[in-house]
Amino acid sequence: MSTEQFSVDGDVAVVTGASSGIGKAIAESFAADGVDVVICSREQDNVDPVADGILESDRPGDAVAVECDVTDREAVEALVETTVEEFGGLDVLVNNAGASFMAGFDDISPNGWETIVDINVNGTYHCTHAAAEHLKDGGGAVINLASVAGQQGSAYMSHYGAAKAAVINLTTSLAAEWAGDGVRVNCIAPGFVATPGVESQMGVSADSIDRSDVDRQIGTVEEIADIAQFLASPASSYMVGETIAAKGVPRVEESPDV
Repeated sequence: MSTEQFSVDGDVAVVTGASSGIGKAIAESFAADGVDVVICSREQDNVDPVADGILESDRPGDAVAVECDVTDREAVEALVETTVEEFGGLDVLVNNAGASFMAGFDDISPNGWETIVDINVNGTYHCTHAAAEHLKDGGGAVINLASVAGQQGSAYMSHYGAAKAAVINLTTSLAAEWAGDGVRVNCIAPGFVATPGVESQMGVSADSIDRSDVDRQIGTVEEIADIAQFLASPASSYMVGETIAAKGVPRVEESPDV
C-alpha cells in the first residue's frame, strides 16, 4: 500500500504552544517529514531549545522559534508575517496553545475564567483569523486542539471544558465557511496524555506507556502528533469539520447483575 498520501513534505506549518508536550511532538513529527515549522511560545527561552533540537537533528525540515502570546493580536500577526517572510507561505496551522487549572466552579474567579477563555478560545481565533489569507492561498489545513472535556464536560474543569467546547464548535462552523476556499478545518480532542504537566500531577511517565497496549486510558504525545500529521496530509482529504477524540478505552458503566 502506498503511504505517499500521508506525507506533508514541503509544507510550511505554524505550531503554537510548542515549547513542550503535544506541540513540541507535532513540530518534531512535521519536521521529520520535511515540513518547515515555525514554533512559538510565550517565552523565547522555552521554545529556542525545540527549534535548536530540530535544526541539530537529521530531520529534513527547517525550524524557526518565535516568542508569541496568542492572546496578543499584534504578536500573532508578527508570527504569521515571520512565517511568510521566512518560508514563503503557510500551509498548516496547529492551534495547540492552551492553559488550564483545576478548581470548583464556585472558586473560579472572573480573572481565572477570562484567562482560560482568552488563551484557549481567543488565542485560536487570533491565530486562525490572522493566517486566513495565507491558508486560503492554494488551500491549507487548520488543526485545532480541544479536549474530551470540551465534548462531555469534566468536574473541576468547567472553565476549560467550556472553552474547549467553543473550540470544537468553531471548528465545525469555520470548516463549513472555508471549505469553498480549499481549507480543511479539523480538531483533535485528547484525553489524558503523558505530557510533562500530567506527569508532574499524576506521576505517570511516558516511558511507562506501551503503544501496543490497547487497554489504557492515557496516551503519548507522539500518538497525538500522528493524528495531527494525518489531518495535515492528503490522507484526510475527505475529513472536514471533524473532531477526533483520542482517549483510549471508553468508560462504560457495568450492567448490574440480574
